[in-house]
Amino acid sequence: MKTYLIVGGTKGIGAAIAARLEQQGHTVIVTARNRPDTPVQFYEWDVRHEFPAVSLPDVLDGMVYCPGTINLKPITRLTLQDFKEDYDINVMGAVRAIQAALPLLKKSSSASVVMFSTVAVQVGMPFHASVAAAKGAVEGLVRSLAAELAPTVRVNAIAPSLTQTPLAEKLTSSDEKIQASAKRHPLQRIGKPHDAADAAVFLLSDNASWITGQVLPVDGGMSSIKL
Repeated sequence: MKTYLIVGGTKGIGAAIAARLEQQGHTVIVTARNRPDTPVQFYEWDVRHEFPAVSLPDVLDGMVYCPGTINLKPITRLTLQDFKEDYDINVMGAVRAIQAALPLLKKSSSASVVMFSTVAVQVGMPFHASVAAAKGAVEGLVRSLAAELAPTVRVNAIAPSLTQTPLAEKLTSSDEKIQASAKRHPLQRIGKPHDAADAAVFLLSDNASWITGQVLPVDGGMSSIKL
């Protein structure tokens, strides 16, 4: 069995990943701003601050960075602070976590890092300027680190479309909103946390041992199919 660090593992996709890994018998360590309901090993951490000085295990087999933002506004209403905040949470938080975990990941025989992008990087969408810019940087970080850390640590990302999580609550707060969004996807539904979670668990596993530097769309076909 392996040991995994899930950053942002108390809600939504992160919680689903932690649950899947626990079900498989792995050791799961969770960091987040809020304590989880499940009795996993937990450290409180706001990703906008330095990684906490905590006792992590000697070896980590994988890390998932889940925190993100959905800051949808016209460019005329986005402030420079909006762009900075989205970048700090999506990119700099990931950098802080990876720098803290990397010495432990390098001790594993099959280490893997998974981050999260968004379908809006590949598909131009109105009102997504800030989050798409930040997640575009995530994709660049993934490819750069995959090259730098090979063959010791694999680095990949998942790019979901709209997923029914607490982060997306404003976009999924009614059946009407859900159905309208579902119709824009070739598979005619929005994502569930387990859709992205199962993909992340696969990328962490030895079944993905020949995959690195990739951004995997988990988006109901939105990025590649036109209705």
